[in-house]
Amino acid sequence: MIPPSTTSPVAKSFCLFGCGIVLLWFFLFIPGYGPGRELSLLRVLYDSWNEETRYEHGVMFPFIILGLLIYHWKNITASIRQGEWQGLLLVGFGCLLFIISHRVIQWRVGVASLPFMVSGLIWYLCGRKTFLLTAFPVFYLWLSIPVPDIQQATVPLQNISVSMAQSICKIFGVGTYASGAVIYSTTQKWNPLTIDEMCSGIRSLMALLMISCAWAYLAPMNLWKRALLIFSALPIAILGNGLRVASIFIIAEYGNPQFAKKTWHDHSGLLLFYPISLLMMMGLHAMLEGGMPWKKRAVRRTVVRSQNTATSIPS
Repeated sequence: MIPPSTTSPVAKSFCLFGCGIVLLWFFLFIPGYGPGRELSLLRVLYDSWNEETRYEHGVMFPFIILGLLIYHWKNITASIRQGEWQGLLLVGFGCLLFIISHRVIQWRVGVASLPFMVSGLIWYLCGRKTFLLTAFPVFYLWLSIPVPDIQQATVPLQNISVSMAQSICKIFGVGTYASGAVIYSTTQKWNPLTIDEMCSGIRSLMALLMISCAWAYLAPMNLWKRALLIFSALPIAILGNGLRVASIFIIAEYGNPQFAKKTWHDHSGLLLFYPISLLMMMGLHAMLEGGMPWKKRAVRRTVVRSQNTATSIPS
């Protein structure tokens, strides 16, 4: 099929809008998933953003994707050219995944097919450059799909949190000893505290990975530096969670144990973990770029001047 020859951004926008309505119908209103196969793909995805899967932050993905597209909207609209037929290959592959997911009732495969269809239509209607500019925000949807059996990583992260929290407590003079996931005070000033699954850091890690990927996409730096920002989510999440858990023991030792076990435990994620984690990520960004993210780096320009030497001949 020959792609449309018109290069009018308005006409292409209407075409994309019409295709988007069709995709929205199939993904939002066509049932076939869930226990009774009465749910649509996007409804199953929405229901999967819960405490059990550690993906409560999933509701933020639509807004982040929209924000990423708006941030580069001028570049996207300026890049629109004549479409290319290669985009239909992605559309076809996405349709194949959608059919397979419906037949085998694997909703994750069905959701994963949507970015292929959307990016393929953008390539077919608007050209390769527009496809490349929008590929990351579109495929960013993949991060919103809960990883199956992610709970298996809970126990190793629990052990890491316990060890790190004990090390930090020693620095502040708080004596502790552990029995499995239970932490005891050597001074017996507070009752034993259990590092449960909620304190393992899985939820915080997945949320921080969401933030680091968006940060790396917006950061004007080399590809390897962006990759380093993304992969830094794991050590930063582990360190930030260790500091959060240790703060509970420190407050219980020197302050109010009941406040530490209840109020501080429930709110320390927002009050301590995310601020510290974002500051560490900002520090890494500054180290990679030699300055804070909001500061524009001075660009040195070398001007090459050609000097013409003229030889004057006396008359």
